[in-house]
Amino acid sequence: MTLQDRTSWTEPGDIEAAVADVRSTAHGLEQPSDLDRLVEQFGDRTYVLLGEASHGTSEYYRWRTRLTARLVQEKDFSFVAVEGDWTDCYEINRYVKGLPESPETIRDALEAFERWPTWMWANWETLEFLDWLERHNQRLPEDDRIGFYGLDVYSLFESMDAVVDYLEDVDPDAAAEAKAAYRCFEPYGEDAQEYARALQMVPETCEDEVVELLTRLREQVAAYDHSRDDYFNAEQNALVAKNAEQYYREMVRGEVDSWNIRDRHMVETLERLQKHHGSDSKGIVWAHNTHIGDARATDMEARGRLNVGQLVREHEGSADVALIGMGSHQGTVIAADSWGARLEEMTVPPAQEGSYEHVFERAGGGDCFLVTGELSDDSPLTRPRGHRAIGVVYHPAHEAGNYVPTVLPDRYDAFIYLDETSALHPLDVHADIEAIPDLYPWGF
Repeated sequence: MTLQDRTSWTEPGDIEAAVADVRSTAHGLEQPSDLDRLVEQFGDRTYVLLGEASHGTSEYYRWRTRLTARLVQEKDFSFVAVEGDWTDCYEINRYVKGLPESPETIRDALEAFERWPTWMWANWETLEFLDWLERHNQRLPEDDRIGFYGLDVYSLFESMDAVVDYLEDVDPDAAAEAKAAYRCFEPYGEDAQEYARALQMVPETCEDEVVELLTRLREQVAAYDHSRDDYFNAEQNALVAKNAEQYYREMVRGEVDSWNIRDRHMVETLERLQKHHGSDSKGIVWAHNTHIGDARATDMEARGRLNVGQLVREHEGSADVALIGMGSHQGTVIAADSWGARLEEMTVPPAQEGSYEHVFERAGGGDCFLVTGELSDDSPLTRPRGHRAIGVVYHPAHEAGNYVPTVLPDRYDAFIYLDETSALHPLDVHADIEAIPDLYPWGF
């Protein structure tokens, strides 16, 4: 049976056997103490990746917050890295760590998220977590405070500006060289999509300029009088600029290549963060299931796509990584009906028959989680089934297209199922509709 064989999803006998397996294996999830099993099972791993089936569901954010807080408090995790822009998230990092030049309030920090879809991080659920994290950090020595960072690759121009700002303080001559290098992008008016489109007509890129700047920054590090965090931030912004240029260049040539560039950048950033925080440090990742669930257990592999979960397992070994997905049966969600459109609260219909979400709902146990290592090798849950993935652009009327063929125990180390979920609570932050959206063109 292949991952593309959707006929298997609706065989009644197979569904009943899978339902029985959920009933006998799943653990109930009603209160924070029910997370004990996950904390003890996975708390000693270097990376714990926490997924979500949408970027607009309140319960995903809230359970992710509860599990993250416990991992930080009880298992000494050092940082949280999310599917967001480095530049915007670094403002959050300044705030929660109490660094110089940090925003005055957490609301001020969240207003940095101007790129559509703003609701992904500018929401009350994220604010609640960051408020807790800032208070938790106040009780810790400065060097031990928990960081909050962005893994994504979209902030080409914002990152270039940040590199220039840093160099103007520590090396004015290098800052002048950086400005000269970045003039390559001036014809495109700080519009990354315009840069990408122009390459279709005139294939002269700015690749050399961003690569040379990163190389120069790394060569001169010993000569700079700077804080370790400030240099790391500048170097990361130079890396974002290099990889973002490559991402936008490939975006107009082929979707698979740009997806893979993006997820490789996320993993490179994650590994840099782990090294920056010390060889024994541990990190938590927040991202969509499409990034954190192992791509090899889906039809993504057949389309030439890899992802963060796959790469981290390959680099670190499966025993040192925990991939935890989330999904639900029905409810409401924040999304939009087209790129850049106004957000809406949409209804999420009941899960498609034969899908994993349908199987969990049929089991009738309500909210629960499954540790996939507790399943037998011949469990009916190891057969390919649909697994819902909702993007920031969502059309409930075309629900069948939202399911990813998946082998759940191979994709995740654990799966959190929530029976009925509700829409996220966005802050009133207005998007810059001229900027290329985050997650474009994927939606995840």
